[in-house]
Formats: sequence, structure tokens, C-alpha cells
Amino acid sequence: MQANSIRDASLAAEGRRKIDWVRMNMPVLNSIEDDFRKNQYFKGLRVAVSVHLEAKTAYLAEIMAAGGAEVAVTGSNPKSTKDDVVAALAEGGLHVYAWYDATREEFTQHQLAALDIRPNIIIDDGGDLVHHMHSEKRAYIDEVWGACEETTAGVLRNRAREQAGELAFPVFAVNNAYCKYLFDNRYGTGHSTMDALMRSTNKVITGSTVVVAGYGWCGKGIALRAAGMGARVIVTEVDPIKALEAVHEGFWVMPMEEAAALGDFFITTTGTKKIITTPHFAAMKDGAVLANAGHFYEEIDIEALGAAAEERRELRRDITGYRQADGRWINVISDGKIVNISAADGHPAEIMDMSFAVQALSARYVAEHRYELEPRVLRVPEAIDHEVARLKLQGMNISIDALTEEQRKYLEDVEK
Repeated sequence: MQANSIRDASLAAEGRRKIDWVRMNMPVLNSIEDDFRKNQYFKGLRVAVSVHLEAKTAYLAEIMAAGGAEVAVTGSNPKSTKDDVVAALAEGGLHVYAWYDATREEFTQHQLAALDIRPNIIIDDGGDLVHHMHSEKRAYIDEVWGACEETTAGVLRNRAREQAGELAFPVFAVNNAYCKYLFDNRYGTGHSTMDALMRSTNKVITGSTVVVAGYGWCGKGIALRAAGMGARVIVTEVDPIKALEAVHEGFWVMPMEEAAALGDFFITTTGTKKIITTPHFAAMKDGAVLANAGHFYEEIDIEALGAAAEERRELRRDITGYRQADGRWINVISDGKIVNISAADGHPAEIMDMSFAVQALSARYVAEHRYELEPRVLRVPEAIDHEVARLKLQGMNISIDALTEEQRKYLEDVEK
């Protein structure tokens, strides 16, 4: 393993304060940490982690280390890495390779360096580590027992690899677990995206028109929160069922070419490229604000916007303005990188408590069942979802009913 690649070791104290704060607000992970520390499920194993590298991810990495693993950590997006958190992890003895706003080449080298740990288990976000393991680091691939994938985009990449007959080890679709997507993708993305918009622009949401591109779980969460803050919400979609759902939720639904002239804020969350491009820029209002909440940054055609602009200028931290030939300014947050973590602190700790609990318990499942798992994209076992939900309710001091024996027998008879 090469030496840590970090920007400023002197920031460790502030990073540690951030990690300690999220620990106080993540009761499910607190419980899992106690279990991992006691039972040492990962003793002698090596784990590589590539998730947005801020305080909550740092706590997940430290939990894996508490369970006995040797851990290497890197980022999953150059704009989301927090240098103080990176410094704290390095001071704590983990292998760390990341810094904020790394170039594309630096970012790739950091991810490759993390894989030099020769991981048995990979915790991934967007499928990058799994991709590199199948290409540049293929010499280590037989040492991988399995991976756990955090995002929709990463699950899709891994499914494509599986369908091509090229997936060399099992990958758990953590993103598709109920305790992940129902809460993280919807409530987490909605909360953190609006937080990023308000922090970066200091503009009012109430009374504005917010255009949400894509009505998957992330888009639903953003639309819900924007409407709750008093915005008029327009949804653009390609899926007729999702579009119909948005209509029934009370949102306007129309093509982007129509929405472009109406929106004050535009938020993409589709997982594909060129959702907002040249014809849309031409129709937009002066001062329109564009942000991407999808994993990859190609959703807004920044290259086309820049090519047509008369002037490009940083107008405010995290906001780049592009002055058009007719004098209109079109403003982009965080260069089209994932906005909720690039221009804010990501999802709330209480939400990531569940997502990262699913990650940690799925990694434990890989460690305990490696010989039973096929090299496919796998569903997270239902028992893990239920364990996380139970622990979350327990941490919130909420009790629920249980079926009586009579009720259970009745349901069993109905199913027959």
C-alpha cells in the first residue's frame, strides 16, 4: 500500500468533531458498531470504501475497522470530499486517498490506490471500484468476495456487466433495499438538495417555479420538498407511469422544452446524459439556476452551455454564471456535480443511519456467506431490511404492534 494521499493533515481535529457529531445522531450504526467490535466479523479481511467522503461515510469506514477490517477509503465524487474528514480518518489509522476538487486524473488515481489494499469486500457508490477491479486492477479480482452498491447508477452498471457475463463476484444492490431507497433516495435527497439550493444561492424557494427532471424516488423527494416550501413544481419524465403518478400528486407535467421557459430552478435526477442542453438554455429566464442531483454530472450539458456563453464567471461560492449573447445569465451550481453533497453536507445523519446500516450488514453477510453467493447482482436479504427498521424504531423510542398467534394463523390459512 502506498502512503496516504491527503491535502492537509492539520485539519484532522475539525474532521474528528464532524465525525463525532454524526455518531451522536446515528443510533442504528451505534448498535452495529458495538456488535462488530464484539464479534470481529471482518478480522483479517481487507475492505475498500468509495462513497461520498464526508463525516457519515467516515463513520461507516470506522465501523468496518472496528469489526477487524483493514480499511482503505476514497471518494466517489471529487466535489463531495471533505478534506478535514479525510485528515481525521488518516490520523485514525485508515488508508485514505482523496482530496476536494481533485482533477479527473487525480480522482482515478485515488480510487486505484484504494484498491491496492487488495480488497475482499468493496463498498461502492456509482460502481467505480467494481469497474476498476474488472479493468485496471484485474490482477486482484480473485481476492474479492463481494461488493455492496449504494446507488441506482451503480446497480445499473453492475447489472449491465452481469448481463454481459462479465461480473466476476457478487454485488448486493444496497440501493434497492427498502431501508435505503424509501428513505435515502426520497427524503434524504429531497432534504439535502433543497438545503444545497438555499445555501448556494440564498434565493427564495417560496413562489418560485422548480423544474424536476425525472420522477424516480429521488425526483419524488425533491418535488415533495420543493412543493412543501411553497414552490410551483413542474416534472419532466419519459416514463408514462411515473408521469401519471406526478400528475396525481398535483404537479405539472410537460416536456423539458416547454418547462425551460417557465422554471426558476432546474434540478436533474435521471441518471442519464444531456437532459438540459442548448435548446433549453436558449429558452430560459435570466437568472435561471441549474443543479444536478443525479450521480453523474453529464445530465446538464455544461460543455454546450460554456461554448455558447459570452462570459463565464464565478458569481458566488459554488455558482458559476454563464452570460449569454443576449445578456441573460444562466447559473450552474457546483459545475453540475451532485449538488446535495457538493454544495451542502449531503443527506441528514438520521437518514444515512439506515442506508449505511444496510451497507454494513450486507458486508457482514458477504463475510459470513461468501461460499454461497453467485457472481450476480443480488437483493439485500429481507432480514437485513427488517433488522435495520427494527433498530431505527428502537433508536427513536417507537414501539409497534405484533401479530397475535390467532392473526398469524389466519393469514397463513388465507395464503393457502
